[in-house]
Amino acid sequence: MDEGKGFYNPVDGYWQTNTKPTDDILASYREGTIEVALKPSADHHYILGEWVHVPPTAEELRAKMPRLTARQFRLGLLAAGHTPAEVTQALGAMQAGQQKETAEIEWEYATTFSRTDPLIAIVGTAIGLGDAQIDVMWAGAAQI
Repeated sequence: MDEGKGFYNPVDGYWQTNTKPTDDILASYREGTIEVALKPSADHHYILGEWVHVPPTAEELRAKMPRLTARQFRLGLLAAGHTPAEVTQALGAMQAGQQKETAEIEWEYATTFSRTDPLIAIVGTAIGLGDAQIDVMWAGAAQI
């Protein structure tokens, strides 16, 4: 059974094949393409001829967090000591304008929430939760 191969080109980045490419396919690769070891994980980047582990940023980790249903989000807030009424009051205290209107509509009508939704940062700030506290609340709410 043929084994997949890893390739890297500074223009195209990294890719891997499922089987060993034929000579014709290899000849079609862009000039400067080299064969490299298979990528060890999604958190590795090919830098100066070797795979280097580069941990994801907090923002990248948040983008990978699961969506929460409105129920999960509200119960997660409650478990963190914040009531839905507190959020509604905080949003009501925002300066009048499109951001406030958007936040109120999202809070009232959204059926799911993403950790990176702007509303989450707005609500967190309004009720005194920092990013790390929201992350912990989010992880707990995802288990509900």
